[in-house]
Amino acid sequence: MPPRPPRPRPVDPPTEVIPRIEDHYDDDYYDDDDDYDEEEKDAPPSDSLARKAVRGVGEALITLGLVVLLFVVYEVYVTDLLSAGKQEDATAALDSEWSSNVVTPPPADPNRQSKLNLIEGKAFAKMYIPVFGNDWKFSVVEGTTDKHLEIGPGHYKDTAQPGEPGNFSIAGHRVGKGAPFNDLDLLRSCDAVVVQTQTQWFVYRVLPMSSEVAGWASNPKSKEAACAGVAPLSTTLGDAYAKTVGQEIVLPTKGEVIAPVPHQVNGTVPPEKQARLLTLTTCHPRFSDKQRLIVHAIETKSYPVADGFAPPEMTEG
Repeated sequence: MPPRPPRPRPVDPPTEVIPRIEDHYDDDYYDDDDDYDEEEKDAPPSDSLARKAVRGVGEALITLGLVVLLFVVYEVYVTDLLSAGKQEDATAALDSEWSSNVVTPPPADPNRQSKLNLIEGKAFAKMYIPVFGNDWKFSVVEGTTDKHLEIGPGHYKDTAQPGEPGNFSIAGHRVGKGAPFNDLDLLRSCDAVVVQTQTQWFVYRVLPMSSEVAGWASNPKSKEAACAGVAPLSTTLGDAYAKTVGQEIVLPTKGEVIAPVPHQVNGTVPPEKQARLLTLTTCHPRFSDKQRLIVHAIETKSYPVADGFAPPEMTEG
């Protein structure tokens, strides 16, 4: 067979030449004599004295706000935790003392009360306010200094003991440090405050409020079972008790509210005729110590301590 003729080779397309783009920048624009100082053009304007002052005040206010916030957190939360531990220790020590000591029977005469051995800084009684719930209970210590009140409610030294004629007076914090009296303003007339010693239970009930005194006899509330034994003291004990009502707000200088007869500093009522009162005091308003919130209550019942027994008033809520 004759040989095949060779295949024709493809013809390459002509090469396209891309024209060079000429540099149209002006070489003189970047001459050494006219350098572009970028840092100089972007530099911020210098602060004036007024701007520095405003910035300083703002930073100081922010710092102060943080300090105040930390202080509030410490006072409200941290001190609560610290006081809770101290209260537990005081209660444990009191329970141990009660379980180890020989119980002396209470006197047969209700007008006589066994004296407690009160030691400053140590718990000697327990307090319950049933309307605040089953978990509201505190051991009461002797003394009302800051150190004592960090543990719990504190007994004013030289005031009456539980169940005695006179004025058994207790102070407590309202905010922070356990805040036992945070809700003291919520107590109403005839609400029970129960105090337990090693040998006896004492039931105190809040006296009628100032707005209830005038019409107490016709007030339907006075007929309630919880109000048995509760009446305006001025009607039962005379004018010496005219200012003693369920709740009052006074200045911190009014120390006569914890006198044996509140507001009577001259002792015009002999001890054997004095009412058996309980007075609770705390700061007012919350987060302030400008005033004092005072609650007065009168003893209405007492019971001997017995195994497995709790006063029926403990179930009130």
